[in-house]
Amino acid sequence: MTRPDQKARRAGPHAGLHNQRPSPYAGPAGGWGSARSVAGIISRTGAYEAAARVLPRQNKPAGFACVSCAWAKPAEPHALEFCENGAKATAWEGMSKRAGPDFFYRHTVAELRNWSDHDLESAGRLTEPLAWDAGQDRYVPISWETALSEIGAKLERMAPDKVVFYTSGRASLEASYMYQLMARVYGTNNLPDSSNMCHESTSVGLQESLGLGVGTVRLEDFQQAEAIFFFGQNVGSNSPRMLHELQKASERGVPIVTFNPLREKGLEQFKNPQRPAQMLGAPSTPISSHYHQVVPGGDIAALAGMCKSLLDVDERARAQGQVPLLDWDFIREHTAGFEDFAGFLRATSWDDIQQLSGLDREALEDAARIYARADAVLLVYGMGLTQHLGGVDNVQMLVNFALMRGNVGKAGAGICPVRGHSNVQGQRTVGITEKPELAPLDRLAKLYAFEPPRKKGLDTIGTCESALKGDLQGFVALGGNFVRAAPDTASLEPAWSRLDLTVHISTTLNRSHLFPGKSAYVLPCLGRSEIDRQAGGVQFVSIEDSTSCVHGSIGRKTPAGTQLRSEPAIIAGIALAIPRLGLAKVPWQAWMDNYALIREAIEATYPQRFSRYNERIWNPGGFPLTNAPRERIWNTDSRKANFKIPQDLTARLRQESDEETVLQLMTLRSNDQFNTTIYGYEDRFRGISGTRQVVLMNADDIRAHGLTEGERVMLHTAVDLANPRSIGDLRVVAYDIPRGSCAAYYPECNVLLPVWHHARESHVPAAKSIPVRIAPASAGPRLTPDPAG
Repeated sequence: MTRPDQKARRAGPHAGLHNQRPSPYAGPAGGWGSARSVAGIISRTGAYEAAARVLPRQNKPAGFACVSCAWAKPAEPHALEFCENGAKATAWEGMSKRAGPDFFYRHTVAELRNWSDHDLESAGRLTEPLAWDAGQDRYVPISWETALSEIGAKLERMAPDKVVFYTSGRASLEASYMYQLMARVYGTNNLPDSSNMCHESTSVGLQESLGLGVGTVRLEDFQQAEAIFFFGQNVGSNSPRMLHELQKASERGVPIVTFNPLREKGLEQFKNPQRPAQMLGAPSTPISSHYHQVVPGGDIAALAGMCKSLLDVDERARAQGQVPLLDWDFIREHTAGFEDFAGFLRATSWDDIQQLSGLDREALEDAARIYARADAVLLVYGMGLTQHLGGVDNVQMLVNFALMRGNVGKAGAGICPVRGHSNVQGQRTVGITEKPELAPLDRLAKLYAFEPPRKKGLDTIGTCESALKGDLQGFVALGGNFVRAAPDTASLEPAWSRLDLTVHISTTLNRSHLFPGKSAYVLPCLGRSEIDRQAGGVQFVSIEDSTSCVHGSIGRKTPAGTQLRSEPAIIAGIALAIPRLGLAKVPWQAWMDNYALIREAIEATYPQRFSRYNERIWNPGGFPLTNAPRERIWNTDSRKANFKIPQDLTARLRQESDEETVLQLMTLRSNDQFNTTIYGYEDRFRGISGTRQVVLMNADDIRAHGLTEGERVMLHTAVDLANPRSIGDLRVVAYDIPRGSCAAYYPECNVLLPVWHHARESHVPAAKSIPVRIAPASAGPRLTPDPAG
């Protein structure tokens, strides 16, 4: 953490340079801007083989599943079934540069810490196993046999509950199943994953409300929806292939009502790169018919306003003997808790709703009328709902809204969380969870003849807290960039170097590798786009998309190096090197040789959900996993869908949030990044080029704080002042954003996010509403409110 006598953390060198002024982007999402961006990254990375052999089969039946977002793969794909960001991910994995032993001979770890995130990863694909040499402060080559033997010996000596096994959303279903089993045979449920940082609020909220912690929508529901409501999701940058479905819906006259603090191009206009007429000049397609710029953390209030309006209209209609507005048959037969929820709505004032949402009553009542006129409504959302203190309340309030008119379990309707990484949802499906009650422990015990641990493990926040207290000894990462992605960066980095063991299974160098434990290893793995040859022949893997459909994926390009091993092979190698794992009856070597056997094991563990797994894996459009809420079966304690009353009408922290000097900071991804991977410095849709060192502010707030556009400023976390957190050298950019809020880039601004500032029930870092103060860069930290404003 930053001490009062230390300088604030700078956004750079991790964030580009101040070399261009922002220029508003007038174009739509897609179009020639997207085409030029794809061509540019293929050229910059030299990923010509990936462009020729992988992109034509990306997200298609019998093809390759994109390593970027988790959006659905249609049974009847477009000629090109990849988006701009998907193409960037494939080009990044297919880059021609290599970071081999000579690279690490030239650069110490201390030197590499001064490199930007972009430059670290673009140094090239990792080609050989590496071990950190503390004396040289360099990573040096090590043989696979020696690396695995040393890792296994060190893990054997550690207490299982002192070791964490982290998973990024990239790992396949096969690798994830093996990984969770390895951790549990080892003796721990310490299985945090990237879902802990984004959609754990979904997993917790939907489980309590509907009895299943995933969405209820299939791709075909978009074709039958009569209205679509969007909350806190930037489709143009984070899941652009969804724009095809939104475009068709818009052209059918389906109202698309958006609630989002920033106006995002992908939710405004789309020019389809696969429609020649549009590329040659035909008008772009409008996406949102109505756009409401709710304040950060204001979605509970906005949803409460719409629910209150529906209830008021229904009560008047029934009093007058007219047709009710609410679906009373559904409410009576399928739900619990409605009367308490209705009482909450009646007791909630419109003054509070308007103040906390930032929207006026008329706008919310108009949105409620649109909702009421549609018999089938899709409710789509992203991390703009989940990454708040009230993230679970946000999700459950959205479910309440759906339940009032029976918009779950019928065609064209449902809850649609848009998951980020390509298999983050699937990992939870096959047992990656720190919560023992969500894992089939008794089944695993029977299949593999061992006694699984029953103690709750560490999630992401628990892992950070354990490291900061000095309790954590070992960290094994299946992909990802944990230290960079997690909160409280300046505290976490030095704590990471105090661990006894760090192991990273990775394709490229990233910042987490630069805070090695006392013993540290980087194990290079195949990318999903690469041909995977094992003793049993060429192998393929599978993933689960956001709509709970499972797809096969087979690599098509030459591996980046002859020493790369697949994720299943590396997991099996580690497991075979830990003596205590030999007590269980797990066929690690056979699984490594033939992934079909892993899928048989998954089916044996989850016989209903994965019935005929190997037979159905190449079904066009994937095969759907069972989804009880789609059938109006509710596996909740009440055996019904539950209306839930939020703990507060705002999802953000109340303590300092109403002071005039405090802004609510939202952290954002740019159009040129995926999670912590920074492809470049072109946030085209927001008109920002050449830098990530910016803070977006409302023009009135700029004036009220005595600042000018283009001025360099510092941000200071406005809570927990005994532990100051600051970031400096940001440039003020005037932007269309609600007053009292500001926005800056993730992961650079994680330094401002305390570990304790997380969703109450799900522990998701509350990165969409961080209370901050702003000051000129020359002024230093402002630790107490300025009475003069």
